[in-house]
Amino acid sequence: TVTSSSPRAREDSWLKSLFVRKVDPRKDAHSNLLAKKETSSLYKLQFHNVKPECLDAYNKICQEVLPKIHEGKQYPCTLVGTWNTWYGEQDQAVHLWRYEGGYPALTEVMNKLKENQEFVNFRKARSDMLLSRKNQLLLEFSFWNEPVPRSGPNIYELRSYQLRPGTMIEWGNYWARAIRFRQDSNEAVGGFFSQIGQLYMVHHLWAYKDLQTREDIRSAAWQKHGWEELVYYTVPLIQEMESRIMIPLKTSPLQ
Repeated sequence: TVTSSSPRAREDSWLKSLFVRKVDPRKDAHSNLLAKKETSSLYKLQFHNVKPECLDAYNKICQEVLPKIHEGKQYPCTLVGTWNTWYGEQDQAVHLWRYEGGYPALTEVMNKLKENQEFVNFRKARSDMLLSRKNQLLLEFSFWNEPVPRSGPNIYELRSYQLRPGTMIEWGNYWARAIRFRQDSNEAVGGFFSQIGQLYMVHHLWAYKDLQTREDIRSAAWQKHGWEELVYYTVPLIQEMESRIMIPLKTSPLQ
């Protein structure tokens, strides 16, 4: 039996093809194509929503305990930065950790902290102060700056993008060119993409002297030839985006 589609069906199929996004098949994982090859660092980003009346007490115990983990030679991890959100979600703490050695280092730290009674007590006290919490495991983009300690005072902006599934490679290709437009004032701190947790998430971390400096630097980027084109092509890749302005705690390596 020979079957043939009707002219109407063929027309509908052709029209649909105009609006269906074509995704090139990939021969490797995003993590291998986009992450830095010279390091095996894994990052953990934590968001803690704190009871408003407990924020000061929460900050106090974090500043007492977290630096000890950061400085402990037995823990293959580094506290990159710790902040309170100033604009965005209120009464929120944000912590960024780096694990030198990837997933094995993460597991090693977790197991050792289970045996650390001070940390066990810290977690119990902290749990009474929280409304909710979530975390993500991230890799850093190969073309972004390595996040290193810096002196302050600065404010920090964490811009988070929920990308459309299948567009991470495109995002990386465009931002590999776009990042050069945002280096003049040393504002670029780090760029990351999620591996576990909410997927197809991208986080860009920026540092500014103050809000007006942020406005001036961002406005200056639009005067550079090529920036507007890259923004034009990346915006359609985004499903949602969010900006947090954050203030570092006194013990944060990023000040």
